[in-house]
Amino acid sequence: MKPTDYNFRVKDSILGLQFLFVAFGALVLVPILTGLDPNVALFTAGIGTLLFQFVNRSCVPPIFLASSFAFIAPISYGVATWGIPATLSGLVAAGFLYVVLSFLIRLKGDEFLHKLLPSVVVGPVIISIGLILSPVAVNMAMGKTGDGAVQLVPFDQAIIISMIALTITILVSLLGKGIFKLIPILMGIIGGYIVSLYFGLIDFSKVSTAAWF
Repeated sequence: MKPTDYNFRVKDSILGLQFLFVAFGALVLVPILTGLDPNVALFTAGIGTLLFQFVNRSCVPPIFLASSFAFIAPISYGVATWGIPATLSGLVAAGFLYVVLSFLIRLKGDEFLHKLLPSVVVGPVIISIGLILSPVAVNMAMGKTGDGAVQLVPFDQAIIISMIALTITILVSLLGKGIFKLIPILMGIIGGYIVSLYFGLIDFSKVSTAAWF
């Protein structure tokens, strides 16, 4: 067996489910923040995920590809300055650049990439992205839209739900054992969902009336 060979395990499906929830939130949030269509983002992410799995075969565990938060600032600027068609063209160009980089990595290995983008460069970029998005998370935790313009859920209920979900996530991450230690985000989502049901914030009417196909 090669070091890159992957054998499916049942617990990996649970980890994949957790990542699906995380990636889905990011995948819907990024288009909303940048003015693009979430439906297009979901469709292209699905196609990209299937293509990724087909190309890599059994070399890597199954993973769902979602939006990159690193693109939020340039996409927002592009949409405001040149419009959506030009911005989408830029995203296509960025995709081709990724393809070129993938061939370079295949030919030369990933060492040149680590020299070009060392940890001292990548780390601050990731930190800055998190800091830029932190107001969005705070607004949503208070029951508002990402920009804070509209109150979607009463503040008292929203803050209780978000704090319970955050507390569960932290406790499971620190105290959980076995498979639970690997899925703290999923456990936080489940806990927050249960509390939302208690407050009557979950509406199943559209689900029950929606067509299967």
